[in-house]
Amino acid sequence: MAQRPLDILNESLNGPVIVKLKDGRAFRGELQGYDIHMNLVLDNTEEISEGEDSQKLGTVVVRGDNVVYISP
Repeated sequence: MAQRPLDILNESLNGPVIVKLKDGRAFRGELQGYDIHMNLVLDNTEEISEGEDSQKLGTVVVRGDNVVYISP
């Protein structure tokens, strides 16, 4: 049986995820929570970019309509 996207997010709670945004930025952090709109709360977050050092951000709230993908 296929899993639904929110089921996969639920399995990823308190674990590491990578989130890519529409503006091209990407974040790596621990998924602390989400809602039905895919708004996300990430902890110990860092912004990752190619060819640059990652920038530590701490706790971040990401609005769901900006998310392109979430990779567990």
